[in-house]
Amino acid sequence: MSNIKEETPTPEAGQPAGADLSVDAAPVADSAGAYLRASLVRIKGGETGVLPVVAGLLLVSILFQVANSHFLTAGNLVNLLVQAAVFSLLAMGEVFALLLGEIDISIGFVAGVSAVVMAELVQPTVGWPWWAAIAAALVACALIGILQGSLITRIGLPSFVVTLAGLLFWEGVMLYILGDGGSLLIQDNTINDIGSGTLTKVGGWVVMLVAVAVYALQTWRRDARRRDAGLMAPPQSLTAAKIVAVLVGGVLLVLLCNADRGILVPVYGMPWVILLVFAVVAIWTFVLGRLKFGRYVYAIGGNAEAARRAGINLRLIRTTAFMLCSFTAGIAGVVYASRLRSISTALDGGTLVLYAVAAAVIGGTSLFGGRGKAMHGVIGGVVIAAIDNGMGLLGFSAAAKYIVTALVLLVAVTIDAVARRNRPEGT
Repeated sequence: MSNIKEETPTPEAGQPAGADLSVDAAPVADSAGAYLRASLVRIKGGETGVLPVVAGLLLVSILFQVANSHFLTAGNLVNLLVQAAVFSLLAMGEVFALLLGEIDISIGFVAGVSAVVMAELVQPTVGWPWWAAIAAALVACALIGILQGSLITRIGLPSFVVTLAGLLFWEGVMLYILGDGGSLLIQDNTINDIGSGTLTKVGGWVVMLVAVAVYALQTWRRDARRRDAGLMAPPQSLTAAKIVAVLVGGVLLVLLCNADRGILVPVYGMPWVILLVFAVVAIWTFVLGRLKFGRYVYAIGGNAEAARRAGINLRLIRTTAFMLCSFTAGIAGVVYASRLRSISTALDGGTLVLYAVAAAVIGGTSLFGGRGKAMHGVIGGVVIAAIDNGMGLLGFSAAAKYIVTALVLLVAVTIDAVARRNRPEGT
């Protein structure tokens, strides 16, 4: 007797709402083997998820470790994660645009505007508290997203043209605010600690255990609800295995961060910026996966006309998505300035946005719209940081780094295109 029974599914996050969901029935597995076989069928059908990029990240790590034994040391890995933070945050913002089948190439300099506004407001001559300066910077970025999104949705201008104009305009605004000085130092310790501060050793363990407990509760309840509804879900044994795997990963991360990675003085503890990235990805994962807004974004990216006929307000959803894209870029700008303890005209927003798009796509977000997750931006950001970090250890030039990153991006897009062709018609 088969261990898999069939039933007509309902739309899930990451699946275009315009698809004909009755074509392929959703299997409900009552054993680990049945669930794994069903998952293998989905992979063969083009639903590869993050498997290619995870495999690629492991391969890159092995190659760099073989070439330079310093790559997988605690100090370098923690530095790599901190280095990836800006890329990951920008990529998570870009995911909102890519899910719609659009693009935002202005976010590099939107991040710059965020950093400049924050740095200007915390200057001793202005005297704003750190939290108010950050809030003002993020609100400014959200308004930028609303402006650009409105031009795209209400006038019907292409997102590429609008955000290209935004790239030039916001670069000019950033340069205008910086003025002849060319840079602004940040003397607020709280803001500087965002990029360079760390938790205590005990604090790292506490935060990790709380985060894993929340994840475990949500995962167990979600899988239980899906099993009760007869939808595709792992059996309890695999759900427990996922929770244990996350716990093991959390333990390894804390051990890694708590190792002394200092050279002249002891340095240990989990960096604040890593927690910030985890917090942002958790919030955006909830927004995209659990709220109506997220389902509407996937529906529009999958089939905009079908979404319109279903009664979805395309203008509102698309404008909100561009607002969240710019808002997330604002967070990246705060982190960028915090790490450098300053902001200057040296910010290369053009390169940052290219890395953001590359990270989102490399992580698994589709350029064709309708498929992607916030976590894809994080994974892609880590891949790009790993390439940059590893090639830096080996003494490669900046030209070689760009070339290798471009090749990795091409491979990711090729995988997405091939997987798209292998999927059933209409999905």
